[in-house]
Amino acid sequence: MKDTAQLVAELSVLEKAALLSGENTWETRTIDRLSVPSIWMADGPHGIRRQVGSADHLGINGSELATCFPTSATVANTWDEELAAEIGAALGREASSQGVNVLLGPGLNIKRSPLGGRNFEYFSEDPELSGRLAAAYVRGIQSEGVATTPKHFAVNSQELRRMVTDSVVDERTLREIYLTAFEIVVREANPWAIMTSYNLINGTYAHENAHLLRDILRDEWGFDGAVITDWGGGNGAADGVRAGGTLEMPSPGFDSVRRIVAAVDSGELDEADLDARVSELLNLVARVTARAVRASVDQEAHHALARRAAAESAVLLRNDDALLPLASGTRVALIGDFAETPRYQGSGSSLVNPTRVTSLVDAIGATDLDLAGFARGCRRDGAADAQLVAEAVAAAKRADVAVLALGLPEIAESEGLDRSGLSLPDAQVQLLRAVAAANPRTVVVLSGGGPVAMPWLRDAQALVHGYLGGQAGAEGILDVLTGGVNPAGRLAETLPIALGDTPTVGRFPSTNRTAEYREGPFIGYRYYDTRGIEVTFPFGFGLSYTSFAYSDLSVSEERVTFTVTNTGETAGSDVAQVYVGKTGSSRVLRPSRELKGFAKVHLEPGQSREVTIELGERAFRFFDVESDAWQTEAGEYEIAVGPNVADLPLTAMVELDGTVASGALDSTLEWYRTGDIRNVPDDAFEALLGRRAPEAEWGSGRLGFNDPIDRLEVARSPLARLAFRIIDKRRRAAEAKGEPDLNILFMFNGPFRVISKMSGGLATQRLTEALLTLVNGQTFRGLGRVIAAFLRGRRAEKRTRDSFRAAAGNSSNRADGAGKEDD
Repeated sequence: MKDTAQLVAELSVLEKAALLSGENTWETRTIDRLSVPSIWMADGPHGIRRQVGSADHLGINGSELATCFPTSATVANTWDEELAAEIGAALGREASSQGVNVLLGPGLNIKRSPLGGRNFEYFSEDPELSGRLAAAYVRGIQSEGVATTPKHFAVNSQELRRMVTDSVVDERTLREIYLTAFEIVVREANPWAIMTSYNLINGTYAHENAHLLRDILRDEWGFDGAVITDWGGGNGAADGVRAGGTLEMPSPGFDSVRRIVAAVDSGELDEADLDARVSELLNLVARVTARAVRASVDQEAHHALARRAAAESAVLLRNDDALLPLASGTRVALIGDFAETPRYQGSGSSLVNPTRVTSLVDAIGATDLDLAGFARGCRRDGAADAQLVAEAVAAAKRADVAVLALGLPEIAESEGLDRSGLSLPDAQVQLLRAVAAANPRTVVVLSGGGPVAMPWLRDAQALVHGYLGGQAGAEGILDVLTGGVNPAGRLAETLPIALGDTPTVGRFPSTNRTAEYREGPFIGYRYYDTRGIEVTFPFGFGLSYTSFAYSDLSVSEERVTFTVTNTGETAGSDVAQVYVGKTGSSRVLRPSRELKGFAKVHLEPGQSREVTIELGERAFRFFDVESDAWQTEAGEYEIAVGPNVADLPLTAMVELDGTVASGALDSTLEWYRTGDIRNVPDDAFEALLGRRAPEAEWGSGRLGFNDPIDRLEVARSPLARLAFRIIDKRRRAAEAKGEPDLNILFMFNGPFRVISKMSGGLATQRLTEALLTLVNGQTFRGLGRVIAAFLRGRRAEKRTRDSFRAAAGNSSNRADGAGKEDD
């Protein structure tokens, strides 16, 4: 390729516009006459999903074999940046080996609620932990010459109607909670691309949000990469280019190309903005094609890494009477459907076709444990089965220890579907109680992408939460159960007692046009700790087979120094955590304390180590809306150190001069002072926003381009309402089987515009608008418009495609071959 500036100068407006949308589902367009190649993208937060044959973006069709590593929510429990970078490098090698140039991940949205259906793909409820681990992934992946797209930028918290919901959030909460993790990644790892979210942010779609993409991402943080839509996330093509959005995926045909060209011709879009976006795309192409030879992959080594990651991620939550680790020769009954058929990853676009998968039943033979028997115990679909329970009880009675594998079923967690609650299926809880009554020495191994309520906790003498451990998760869990690995996982999110205790209960997921972030910064431990609400297990918590003590704290504005000692008889690792909270009066609305640093420390028995954690610029800052800048409030701050947010044995004070004086909290924010945010009234929320809240309800009139398709239920046309009933019947049937129908979920959560955006040019925006005429009750007129728009669109597509091919010197359309998008 030539120099980027020279290439841009030689491109026509049509060619420039064409480069800003995909050729098909996964590839960008080529310019043969200038030797600009296409690049291939693939999903890959925890494993490569390069599809073979017919392509789709939801993970429905087959993909090449790849190592399925533990999901991000799982690896987050390691709090280990070095391990995260190692996993990232492995992902980069596998991507390179498969010819993938851009890996779509990692995901680092903040977990606003434990009900988020895609939380298994995200790291944490805390931006510091999320950002640092995601940055490590990015550094690892890009070290192999493969680009990353940290996602979904930004404020993407729910799956329900995710493509149409407007996230209404105040500027301080936006900057401090929902953007800080992305800021850390951009500043510390220099990602070559970033992926925008589907949702609107304060009234503007993320990919068209100039405040987000230009003011913050590019001008403030210095991002110099490409901004790519989530698949189907494009809205106004010219608006996206103007705001800083680079590439629209997958291919919308040439509809967006025509609209960009028309906007330049009319003066609506400055060609300089178009040139800037094309330069970003060409720079991305140059970066990811610089490596001449594909990487090679050692699948055995990657499986071993996946096993180590799973073991290091597992969190020991309960271990009464030191039941674990299990001694050599212990007679073990393995019980539970998950012991034979593990749940090791989530559903949706991140679905990996693993090189192999091990189960507890498969892997126990390689240990020194004595398998007394296996009993399925319960059905996967949650239906009660007395015979299976009786078999499990019999197996438990024959064993020294019962290891019971429980977990969330597939339908509970999926892209496109938020969770309905925090409970395990009743059949699993009843199984646990029956097994524990037969053999009190019961170990529960929990699988799932997030928190579960644990009213059954006392029935388990030991509890290990393995989250979603990837293809080698069972082996990693057995390493922990047998003591081959001393558990060092620490919770990256709070486990609440009940859904009713969570800060967004009753508001999540929002079914309205808007999702109001009325809780402000009080999410996760920030809420529970400030309000003094009891939880099952606090943020940062995890047990070990040894014990640790903290001493000798010394603090300054720049750093924290202390000593950690292994006071037990076994080598092990602890995660030392540093929290900062302002004392006394404050002009700023604040949680009581926030994580500002951490370090994983490995110690031999009796060993002590002095640990120093640097306090960077993020430790004391707040975003001051009035000055539109980061500031530090003068005053006294408490520095607290310990193994989790609820156990901080070391505290000290530090006095800061600050950049702004301390003062009293604005009286309009008094409602928030103590973190009492469960029922925030309108006037208090609007005081936090600094403006009137937008209309939340859906209108009752005509359905529009960006209304969700599931609103066909209330369409004026009886044909449209019939179509809704037919589609919804399919959705409910899939849920009854325990397997989400991802196509239906994507359709229902999406707006009408996806009809044109996801058709590869078969449908245009004009056709979608014609279809809406029908949906809104003008049946015959609408049918006529649909037919006319379809024929007109096909002619326009052919003309534009032929013009582009001629200009670009492209002899063939690669969309006719591999990677063709389904019609």
